[in-house]
Amino acid sequence: MKRTLIALIALTAHINMNAQQPHLTLNNGVQMPQLGLGLYMLAEGDETYNSVRTALEAGYRHFDCAHAYRNERSLGRALKDSGTPRDSIWVTSKLWPNEYGVGKTLKAIDRMLGRLGLEYIDLVYFHQPVGDYADGWQEMEQALASGKVRAIGISNFDASDSIFNSLIAAAKIKPQIMQIECHPYAQRKHWQARCAVEGIQIECWFPLGGRDSKGEILRDPTILRIAKAHGKSAAQIIIRWHLQEGFSVIPGTSNPSYIRENINVLDFALSNVEMAQIRALDKEQRYFTMPYKEQVKWFSQWNPTD
Repeated sequence: MKRTLIALIALTAHINMNAQQPHLTLNNGVQMPQLGLGLYMLAEGDETYNSVRTALEAGYRHFDCAHAYRNERSLGRALKDSGTPRDSIWVTSKLWPNEYGVGKTLKAIDRMLGRLGLEYIDLVYFHQPVGDYADGWQEMEQALASGKVRAIGISNFDASDSIFNSLIAAAKIKPQIMQIECHPYAQRKHWQARCAVEGIQIECWFPLGGRDSKGEILRDPTILRIAKAHGKSAAQIIIRWHLQEGFSVIPGTSNPSYIRENINVLDFALSNVEMAQIRALDKEQRYFTMPYKEQVKWFSQWNPTD
């Protein structure tokens, strides 16, 4: 009886946590969980599988992967084994540049569905601004119309205004989301303004700075002071800042403690003063700094296998 009661309390807490998850309404009316788990750099197999299962138990319902990460199969298997209703989960994946183009993109999405073991994908991105993205976008629009995909977006198309503009000009349906590096040290205000004009939601990768930051933002005195005031970690303060700014945010980790910690940000709010103090940290200091010409060279040479 005692074990049953404990299990019931735990289940109720889990349900309540999930019920509190904030959602964002995209420009096509689709609602997306605002906070998710990024699967970048998580190995195919146990690392991805166990991380997703831990995240589901903690209340996550949004998972961000990519063909290039080569862990879609583990994500799909973890979702299936968990028994979590499909319509409560948001699955994002990304196509690589060699999959852009007429006659390529729809077939690539079908292969992606096969790897994930799903009948539809909630969001598909063009992963990098390289290759035939203008023509490929036509097939992204067709995938959206067919119901195989619920939202379509662009990732890393902040390489230049001209690249962004060229895709927008070719699009009959504008992207629902643009995913970019964004955190307190690089708040990307230019792109905030551009996306606001186009009605495009911003989603943030490297929200805590990523590996190359070596924890720099997590040691920031302003953030640490705010964290102490709330009895939270620096990471929780940064994630909460993203949420209150209206961004979608996908911190990535395979550490079970960090997975649980990162979603434990729904029981407090930053004040207007604290939000302003974090906004004042912006210095457009990005951690991914590869020049675009090098990106074109590298991204064109390497192609992920199925």
